[in-house]
Amino acid sequence: MSKSILPVKKTIALVAHDHKKDELMQWVKKHKLILSQHHLVATGTTGKMIQEEVGVEVKRVLSGPLGGDQQLGAMIAEGIIDAVIFFWDPMEAQPHDSDVKAFLRLCVVWNIVIASDASTADFVITSPHMYSEYEKEVTDYSSYLHRKIK
Repeated sequence: MSKSILPVKKTIALVAHDHKKDELMQWVKKHKLILSQHHLVATGTTGKMIQEEVGVEVKRVLSGPLGGDQQLGAMIAEGIIDAVIFFWDPMEAQPHDSDVKAFLRLCVVWNIVIASDASTADFVITSPHMYSEYEKEVTDYSSYLHRKIK
């Protein structure tokens, strides 16, 4: 295991499937003061809604089905994103399910904090670790990267 330090001001990704956008918006409004102390990044439509309805600054990537999930996944692999709030819809099939699965896989690979519902997101956003540096463990993949390929 290697160590990685999350800064006091974290980068939080906000994502919601269509039927969960209103729920995420309510959650964001509830935690606006806390969220405004961090860097926010969101998929296209969700980010636009947050900017317009809540008035906090959000870096927007593409809409999820158009590649936004993959852009966020790349940001995770690059060590840019520290936490993910992803209100996904367990009752609806998504046209980009494979992208969503790949995104969630990267969250686990890189030990990213992830909340998929309001209760878990409440616990995450109110954790004392959100207000200080946090040292997390990350699996060391150097042996995988340096393996001999035949």
